[in-house]
Amino acid sequence: MKVLIVHAHPEPQSFTTSMQHCAVRTLEAQGHEVMVSDLYAMNWNPVASAADFGMRRNADYLVYALEQRENVSADAIAPDIAAELEKLLACDLVIFSFPLFWCSVPAIMKGWIDRVMVSGKVYGGVRFYDRGGMRGKRAMLAYTCGGRDFMFGPNGVHGEMDLMLRHMLRGTLGYAGFEVLPSFVGYHVPYLPNEERVAILARYADYLTKLDQLQPLAFPTLDDFDTEMRPRARVEQLSEQD
Repeated sequence: MKVLIVHAHPEPQSFTTSMQHCAVRTLEAQGHEVMVSDLYAMNWNPVASAADFGMRRNADYLVYALEQRENVSADAIAPDIAAELEKLLACDLVIFSFPLFWCSVPAIMKGWIDRVMVSGKVYGGVRFYDRGGMRGKRAMLAYTCGGRDFMFGPNGVHGEMDLMLRHMLRGTLGYAGFEVLPSFVGYHVPYLPNEERVAILARYADYLTKLDQLQPLAFPTLDDFDTEMRPRARVEQLSEQD
């Protein structure tokens, strides 16, 4: 299997980076091919702009998604985007490795998503969820945070992590057609002694050896919706009432 790790942490000695290195070692030991896009090390440009396009369908008004589609088809997309898109399309599994910043991914990672997950390849028209461009591929989040595990959940002070990151799990990965695996979270890491950090790395390595045993998150199938994306059961019910 080919694995792409998209990693975003500004400190090369961080525990999040240790998790990324752990993932590379573990996956390669299983015989998988691993590619790493270390966004801070790459000095990745997170800003989506007209500069991403070598040609313009409409030079007077920028519709970014439309220009993505046209430029990818014409091989005129910016070279840094083209290189990352090639990795994305080649991989079987993508792991997003990051520290939780304000209940989300770091801005540099959001910029990778904005620029690389292009219209026309990753999504477009009714190509989303189980018809998305990334169907057949898997994705997961592997991240760290400062809070303790008991702070998250239905009764936790911060609520459920998956709801906090719904925009990534469903709105981005699920929407694009990925089979989304349950996330791996390293809790409270800035405050842990070394032995507890080592234990988290051991759990993460074990987790990565059991990916095929994980139950993917559930998302809609477009078979349950009509051409206007209304639930078929609701449409049928209204027809019966008429």
